[in-house]
Amino acid sequence: MYAFTLEQPKTLADAKTLASAGAQALAGGQTLIASMKQRLMRPENLVDLGGVAELRGVKVDGQTLVVGAMTCHQDVANHADVRKLIPGLADLANGIGDRQVRARGTLGGSVANNDPAACYPSAVLGLGATVVTDRRQIAADDFFQGLYTTALEPGELITAIRFPIPTKSAYAKFRQPASRFALVGVFVAQTAGGVRVAVTGTGNGVFRHAGLEAALAKSFTPDAVKDVAIDASDISSDLHASSAYRAHLIKVQTQAAVRQANG
Repeated sequence: MYAFTLEQPKTLADAKTLASAGAQALAGGQTLIASMKQRLMRPENLVDLGGVAELRGVKVDGQTLVVGAMTCHQDVANHADVRKLIPGLADLANGIGDRQVRARGTLGGSVANNDPAACYPSAVLGLGATVVTDRRQIAADDFFQGLYTTALEPGELITAIRFPIPTKSAYAKFRQPASRFALVGVFVAQTAGGVRVAVTGTGNGVFRHAGLEAALAKSFTPDAVKDVAIDASDISSDLHASSAYRAHLIKVQTQAAVRQANG
């Protein structure tokens, strides 16, 4: 490692002041610490958000489930309200990484990082959630802007995610065996605004698939998507899977998610 300062505020107000002054926010550290060890990132100042209690927890607000940004994956997975109201989100959280990652990694950190193979972005986009920051509220459709890119401005902190409670939801992913990231992951949801399908793991960031959504809007069944065309031209190929195979997996995982959502 190398020399840097570490601030550990106890209030959101203090964290905001430090972040606005240029300090790099540290959530669960599952990406940032590894990047620092490899010298891929070299922030001079870190602000650890772990001591800010107001950034943690889950609450129900009418027809919305509000999850604090510093809520760890395991707490999302185990929370009774999440499991009852949005079981797809609970199952997603329970399948991230391993037990150690789930105990440290946070919802806000994952969403802010927007790794192209991360699971949480697909839930945020698939449920049509709202990202709440210390400055504003950002609709999921406007938040994710491509590979590791979001609408967040420098120094802006995610404070919570507001998830509309859907009629049905589920997440299915084909895991990369070593990392447990999604080789392809698909989140499906029946919402008040219609059916939403969000795909992760294809290399270019999370996205919605209009063809799958249209088919499932007509019939929310696995068979409804069997003839939907999945364009592989914008899907990445690597040593783990070709673009054609990932395109195939999108349909397979969509069918699995719908089957799970229907119980």
